[in-house]
Amino acid sequence: QKVARSESSQAKKSQHAEEAVFYMNCRAAYLTVLKSSLENIKSKEQLGLVLQQAGRNPSQKTVNKYWTSQTTTLNFDDFCTILKQEKTATKPELLEAFQKIDRENTGYILHDELYQILTTRGEKMTRDEVNTILKQADFNCSGKLDYSKFCDLYLTTSEQCCRAAREKLEVDSRLRQQQFGSQGETCSEGITLPVSKPSPRISRKTDHKLASAKGDSRTPSRPSSSHSCKGSVSTTITMGTSSHRNTKLIELDAVKEWQCAQSKGCFYLEDDGEIISHKYKLHLPQRSTVCVTIKPLNLRQVEGKSCHWLSVDTALYILKENETQENLQLVSFTEQQNKEMFGWKGELGSGVYWLLPFTTGCRLKKTKPQITGEAKLVYRGEDGELALTKEFRAALLDIFETIDLDGNGLLSLEEYNFFELRTSGEKCDEEAWAVCKENFDMRKNELTRQGFMDLNLMEANDCQGDPSDLWVTLLSLGYNKALEMTEACPFVIDIYAEKCKPRIKAVYLEAGGSQLSRAICKSVVNKGEAKMMDGSENIILYTYKAGRRITSVIENKSENKVIIHVNNEQSKNCLSNRGLTVFAVEVAPKSMMVSQHVMPLKEQEEWLYNCVHSLV
Repeated sequence: QKVARSESSQAKKSQHAEEAVFYMNCRAAYLTVLKSSLENIKSKEQLGLVLQQAGRNPSQKTVNKYWTSQTTTLNFDDFCTILKQEKTATKPELLEAFQKIDRENTGYILHDELYQILTTRGEKMTRDEVNTILKQADFNCSGKLDYSKFCDLYLTTSEQCCRAAREKLEVDSRLRQQQFGSQGETCSEGITLPVSKPSPRISRKTDHKLASAKGDSRTPSRPSSSHSCKGSVSTTITMGTSSHRNTKLIELDAVKEWQCAQSKGCFYLEDDGEIISHKYKLHLPQRSTVCVTIKPLNLRQVEGKSCHWLSVDTALYILKENETQENLQLVSFTEQQNKEMFGWKGELGSGVYWLLPFTTGCRLKKTKPQITGEAKLVYRGEDGELALTKEFRAALLDIFETIDLDGNGLLSLEEYNFFELRTSGEKCDEEAWAVCKENFDMRKNELTRQGFMDLNLMEANDCQGDPSDLWVTLLSLGYNKALEMTEACPFVIDIYAEKCKPRIKAVYLEAGGSQLSRAICKSVVNKGEAKMMDGSENIILYTYKAGRRITSVIENKSENKVIIHVNNEQSKNCLSNRGLTVFAVEVAPKSMMVSQHVMPLKEQEEWLYNCVHSLV
């Protein structure tokens, strides 16, 4: 069953990779004809040309289907949609079309017959166009066309068009950066985002789109210099070093005697740059003053191994549950800071609250691996039996520490299922858990550390020592091939209540979704500085600074979508979650969205945030 799950996971990962390649090819073709993906297709002829660069050979009928009498322009998203519908022809499909003419199935069509068909039927070709085809020696001989060879040449030429477009983009690395952005770039949070997905691994079974194709939350490429600026607003903030943070520090000494509840969790970085995490419900039996904190989980520190996750920023948004989960109300968020810990202290009434963890993505982002070798996971002892290496056992202990959410040293079925959902997309039911109980060390119906180790050793034995499935698990949990956790950040949440016993429970493992996006925007609007864009009273920029983070939110009050050009070129020692110094965002009508999050690149040095938002 584990093997089947692994194969399914690999297949879905491959499907996601194909989707990424599709959008890369779309951009490459688009930018062969147009200067920027923000520039629109302005004519029927331009549409035909861009489709040809994408390896399609559209008929006039096909072009007319998408460019009607009402069409004035088509944007990049429209182009991607067209390419999804207009698939490239396959050789069997092409052969089938020719075989309708070659009824005797000889593999050839006489030139005279082909000439008659091409000049009198369908979209009629001219004499010169037909002669150009018939003069090609590669597939013509003795007055006949070898249509199998013709199909091969047609498909090769189509692929060459796509390859040439990609190579054109790759030659100029600067242009490629402008158009594609950073691999670690995450989608910006906007109020109009769709509801979050049910689970992280299951979500990989659905169609993923790159950030550049996520509707109103997409991050288009850098605009062409030919675009005129209709209005702009500039923001400059000078921030001191991390040792002199201008923020209210939260003191825990005063709350140590209060009743406490704790839960661990983790941020995981998806292949498309999206970040998912656990989500929690907090139950308070009565009104009480509470203190809520979140910080990276301090796991063991091995000499020579980096602890990348300890520098990742964390935050927690507190939302009150009303009659419907779809309409949660923001109460507050953890803006007070004490070193790597962020917290909030205030009074909460009795009831149920949602706790939504958040990280900006400035530090937790995709990076190009620089690993030369691959860590060994298993070996065979002198007796020929498989065993886990010391390095792998150490990584498994860290994983156990992370997924043991309540910190009792044991894994409940519920805790184990979060692990299973992340690594395989499946859940372990009560019957399967009973089988585990018969074969692995458990206490009080919960899996021990040794039982967890033995479970992974069994998986290695099932694969005769092949570590492929073990690597699927490790990579999905944020580890690289050197067994370093680089694409995940475990954290710990503490809830202190003065007058009652709080209860916290992890309920989901998924992307932040619209509720978190709405909460972020609202917190910035409530506490940030508002500036109206010069020349456009309907565009308002909100900027909020807290500790080592600056967040900007764009509000579009107009009836039309707007494109905002964002320029950070004058900033110093800054790190944006966008991965670019210059980019553009599209904001839907009557909505707001996060423009960017910015943190210091080097925390021990002063940093200058100087950003210009312009309407184009």
